[in-house]
Amino acid sequence: MRYSLFLSVLLPLTLAQYPPTSNLTRITSPVDGNITISYKKPPTGTCQTVFDSQEQYTGWVNIPGSYATNTFFWFISARDPTDQLTIWLNGGPGSSSMIGLFNENGPCEVIEVAQGKFATEARDWGWDRASNMLYIDQPNQVGFSYDTPTNCSLDLLTSDLYTPQQTLPNSQPADTFLNGTFSSLNVNNTANTTEIAGMAIWHMLQGFLGAFPQYAPNNSSAMNIHLFAESYGGKYGPAFATLWEEQNEKRANGTLSQSTTIDIKLKSLGIVNGCVDDLIQAPYYPDFAVNNTFGLSAINPTRAKLATANFYASGGCKDLITQCRAAVQKQDPTNEGNVSSVNSACSNAYNSCLTNVLEPYYDAGRSVYDISHNLPDSFPPSTYLEYLNTADFQSAIGSPVNYTETNLQVVAAFTSTGDYERKSYVPEIAALVNSGIHVGLMYGDRDYICNWLGGEAISLAVAEQVSSEYATKFPAAGYAPIITNTSYIGGVVRQFGNLSFSRIYDAGHSVPAYQPETAFQVFARIIMGTSLSTGDTINSSVYNTTGPLNATHTTSLPPSPTNTCYLRNIPGTCTEDERQMIIAGKGAIIDGVLYSDSSDYSAPTSTITSAGSGTAKSASVTTTTEILTGLFTATATPSPSKSFAIPVARLDFGILSLFGAIGFSSFFI
Repeated sequence: MRYSLFLSVLLPLTLAQYPPTSNLTRITSPVDGNITISYKKPPTGTCQTVFDSQEQYTGWVNIPGSYATNTFFWFISARDPTDQLTIWLNGGPGSSSMIGLFNENGPCEVIEVAQGKFATEARDWGWDRASNMLYIDQPNQVGFSYDTPTNCSLDLLTSDLYTPQQTLPNSQPADTFLNGTFSSLNVNNTANTTEIAGMAIWHMLQGFLGAFPQYAPNNSSAMNIHLFAESYGGKYGPAFATLWEEQNEKRANGTLSQSTTIDIKLKSLGIVNGCVDDLIQAPYYPDFAVNNTFGLSAINPTRAKLATANFYASGGCKDLITQCRAAVQKQDPTNEGNVSSVNSACSNAYNSCLTNVLEPYYDAGRSVYDISHNLPDSFPPSTYLEYLNTADFQSAIGSPVNYTETNLQVVAAFTSTGDYERKSYVPEIAALVNSGIHVGLMYGDRDYICNWLGGEAISLAVAEQVSSEYATKFPAAGYAPIITNTSYIGGVVRQFGNLSFSRIYDAGHSVPAYQPETAFQVFARIIMGTSLSTGDTINSSVYNTTGPLNATHTTSLPPSPTNTCYLRNIPGTCTEDERQMIIAGKGAIIDGVLYSDSSDYSAPTSTITSAGSGTAKSASVTTTTEILTGLFTATATPSPSKSFAIPVARLDFGILSLFGAIGFSSFFI
């Protein structure tokens, strides 16, 4: 494995005041003089890539408006030169895309190499294997994005932020109450609807692509842009993509100046375990709780029937969503989120659906992100949170603010408008398919919160609205195996024309974290426009998969893993006993993890002792499954005895909710 110990020693658990920016290059956008870009090349190893020759830029695009908006980005070029640029967005609303970069599909992951020492390691199946990657923290105040740097106090016991800074509460351990610099915490200084967030990202991309024209498509360029979004990205993805298409049309007809704007030429849209439309997906919450392919009855069947009845009842979830959308259409058709009666109607719909349809599953005491895991669920690990909050790392990327995984002000802003229920994005997805854009829906089959049964229903609803041909031929296309490599089938896919739906086996909400190799192959095949089953070149105008009409594969759930209690994610990963242990100052906290006793800590086996001492990976060096560049094209189907085993490749785990599954279910990664 290739390591970097660029950031070596974990500093004491206090956050710096106003972390100093360092060596940022500041330029004015060549296409829009109102936009400025501040960026730098982070030192080698900040995020270790397979090849040191891969370009990286971290920075902020400053977007003018009624409040300061500094949108953070991290760009990493592909391992091999390519014309593909993929934009990755995590969901939330309010979740940082650093979750995706460090815990899902980015070029690197954070590892502990010795007590008090962290490093980054190149990820075998990072999506930089096939594309240039651009990770964006959005909307404003999420992750490393900020409005006005503000000194605050962070209570790790609750994940609450306070401004002005507070004194240490009586009897609370000092390492659970930290001072640092964050955004202003002003709920009015961020987007409160998906559409407003989309316009901000369009402006952000105008700035980024203007500053880095080598990655911007033009009329004579083969450059393709792809948008992949997870979870709440089921709304972000189609909304943002539709806006880009509309802005391109305005450039073409002269409504927007071609000299001060740039086309965003979208080639494909990927949605990973996306929550797209509750009118379609919500009935599958109680259904999935008792009728999943793992033989799990998570809740009492009578309780599930009642939840289903609550969806269809007069004045229930379905009726309230319909009323919300009628109000939006009549009074706030552009989704500005500034009509109080509309906001109230949509918030009421959301709360009803949440309480009466989704939340009965909480009786199970299981994670909403992976039904095989009991609560508290620390899978995937939160190790990267320690790394991103060290002074050396923040200096390396030039950040003036400390990192938070989730921004509660954004959560509150979107909740206040009922954004979750305001619109169905099925028509937008259908229009994108109709325009020739590849649309791929990828769902892990152990996720509850945006489960694959609801995702499959979304795919069928999209096909119904594309055209009569899609309405007939997409449902008729059978499920074909997703052949990940010569020995493993990673799931099944239904594909016709530009539309596909993939069920990924044994994966939770953050699919690339559970099944990195399969997720990569599906991603690469979507952006390349090939068969998602085999990777073969196809004529998408006539291609369809063949196989069973239903994805019927069944298996048993694995045992639930034991939780790890992370200091920076106490609400989501720690039991109440562990929380009380921390409050009482008992046990030992080592590298951000609680142990009953220091003797329980086992040092990592890595022998990395200094920066650059890892061995560089090469395209000719094989890992346990595959070389580190290129794509896999199947020439045969693996035998049944090998088809449903976990791949040999090491799993790279993602992120879990800051809040845990119970008590804050409006949070989607």
